[in-house]
Amino acid sequence: MTDALQAYYQKIANASVEDMVLNIGPQHPSMHGVLRLETITDGEIVKEVIPHVGYLHRCFEKHAESLTYQQTIPFTDRMDYLASMTNAHVWVMGVERMLGIDKDIPKRVEYIRVLVSEMNRIASHLISIGTYGIDIGAFTPFLWVFKDREHIMGMLEWASGSRLLYNYIWVGGLFYDLPVGFEERCREFIEYFKPKMAELNQLLTDNQIFISRTANVGILPRDVAINYGCSGPVLRASGLKWDLRRIDNYSVYPEIDFDIPIGKGEMGSVGDCWDRYKVRVDEIEQCLNIMEQCLDRLQKDLKRTPDFDPRAKLPRKLTPKPQDYYVRGEGSKGELGYYFIHTDPRSEVPFRVKARGPSFNNLSVLSEIAKGVMIADLIAIVGSIDFVLGEVDR
Repeated sequence: MTDALQAYYQKIANASVEDMVLNIGPQHPSMHGVLRLETITDGEIVKEVIPHVGYLHRCFEKHAESLTYQQTIPFTDRMDYLASMTNAHVWVMGVERMLGIDKDIPKRVEYIRVLVSEMNRIASHLISIGTYGIDIGAFTPFLWVFKDREHIMGMLEWASGSRLLYNYIWVGGLFYDLPVGFEERCREFIEYFKPKMAELNQLLTDNQIFISRTANVGILPRDVAINYGCSGPVLRASGLKWDLRRIDNYSVYPEIDFDIPIGKGEMGSVGDCWDRYKVRVDEIEQCLNIMEQCLDRLQKDLKRTPDFDPRAKLPRKLTPKPQDYYVRGEGSKGELGYYFIHTDPRSEVPFRVKARGPSFNNLSVLSEIAKGVMIADLIAIVGSIDFVLGEVDR
């Protein structure tokens, strides 16, 4: 028996006679996806939380070990299926570096990749904000953000042909160039969406009931977040400016000017549920800023030309040299990484692939920050982490 399993059984055995072992999820209406939380409660007070994952089986890593690098891209989309573009962007970036062609990718391709990834990041954060409103008891924000998200889904469908799982970013290029008129429609969306963010702040961010339910609840200290390997908005809400788009300076992010929002404890304490929510709201504004800068380049210096082919740099065979390589990027939930082991110089199929989904680490901190809270606050804490089970269980 492993130490972890022994510790689990010990926790259950140590529960007093008055305590109740209560299962929340996976069918619970406030539980996000197929997650079971085993709680030891004393009345309404949660004494221990034990997250159980493993009810969703994507088998991504085994798929990746039996398919070529290019064929695996549709399966990366199915990990964090709310931000599929980012998953594919990090994957192809790693393969291009292993092949040694990362410096040959045309600038127009790189700017399109960043543009669609940031659009997808906004769509992911909108779902996070809308469903979080429902967790707290506010239904209207959910309808509002889904209406705005629909515009992004429509544009990404226009570019790739799919609404959720895109297979748009390929090793060496793109499936297709942006449709004619796409950049203009993007600008129209940005002008439409900026006032909508102000309305959302009025409706939810500054709502006194919402603040009462989230401020000073589920406080995650910065050192605890670091020790648990948290990343993304969960880590930045604890006051650390850590964003891989700035730390690693990959793709064309070094050429783009944007801020990194962090938690400041404006309504309560640094690292509470309100801060985790607010970091995502502020990040949406930065995504819009990044999109505008991408559009400026795509409509001026990097204009489409009749002879531009986004598939021109696609290698005929994806056969890297034997090597171990780890690549990481800033997903909508945090640090998304792929670890490749390639052994056969004639093969297009990796020997091993390991995916590092940020939701797993972010979810593991739940048992640390949910001790001694009310059951209603536990639901607020779970919603504030914003995880996707597709990248937790591979």
